[in-house]
Amino acid sequence: MGYAESQEDFTETAEMAHDLLLEYHQLYDIYNDYEGIHNLKTVNDQAGIAPVTVDARILDLLLLCRDLYADSGGKVNAAMGSVLLLWHEAREASVNDPEHAYLPEEDAIQAALEHTSFDNVVLDEAASTVYLTDPAQRLDVGAVAKGYAAGAVAAALPTGMVLSLGGNVCVTGPKPDGSPWVIGVQNPDGDDTEYVQRLDITSGAVVTSGDYQRYYTVDGVAYHHIIDPDTGWPARHYRSVTVICADSGLADALSTAAFIMDEESGRALLETYGAEALWVYADGSASWTGGCDAYFHS
Repeated sequence: MGYAESQEDFTETAEMAHDLLLEYHQLYDIYNDYEGIHNLKTVNDQAGIAPVTVDARILDLLLLCRDLYADSGGKVNAAMGSVLLLWHEAREASVNDPEHAYLPEEDAIQAALEHTSFDNVVLDEAASTVYLTDPAQRLDVGAVAKGYAAGAVAAALPTGMVLSLGGNVCVTGPKPDGSPWVIGVQNPDGDDTEYVQRLDITSGAVVTSGDYQRYYTVDGVAYHHIIDPDTGWPARHYRSVTVICADSGLADALSTAAFIMDEESGRALLETYGAEALWVYADGSASWTGGCDAYFHS
């Protein structure tokens, strides 16, 4: 979304953004191989076997993940792939066959949790390689990748554009008249046109993590995709957490971390990065950091 001198210019910009996003998708894909590309699936396939030479965009993302792993006390953990795969397989099978929906076995979850230390991820910047020393470990950058890719693509866009990838929104500058873009924070209990708050944004990122975005149901209980690294089960503190931050990849990671943490711990982490956040609870109530007031649309 945005303004351009002509329809032709806008189409050209949109096609450029699409092509860049496709590149990032292929690099960060953990399920599919692509000819001539060493992606994260390649790294996972070579776990315990050999280092993999990767594109700088993979290495840079994993370096960020390493920092976030340390700063969040492990709540943001790109090495959780072995656990997340159990939930992915159960969710996909259950969505395709709801009558036989099932949960991962607790024993399998606990066994997979033994293979989630980011300390086993060896990043060699000089050689541009990634190596998983644990053969049973898998990378999954779902907590960071979409925001990181969105930020990189947004940086290539003209001023005054909005890039929206579901719960990830990047703004590259105000509208031509200098006014902000209005970004809605979705009501978890409503459709995608109902909002709990509207934000005035002139630049930066707004990212929401919520339990309503990707889930499946077993015996009447919804199980979403945001997994607590301590338990291996979906976090249950809130319905959603929205983060406002200059950096899109960071906002994506912080929204995940804050969704998993208690609010006090989440606030402390957000303050470290100078980010703002809005929490929505199951009873419909909300709380937010003090800096959010400056963004609320009147």
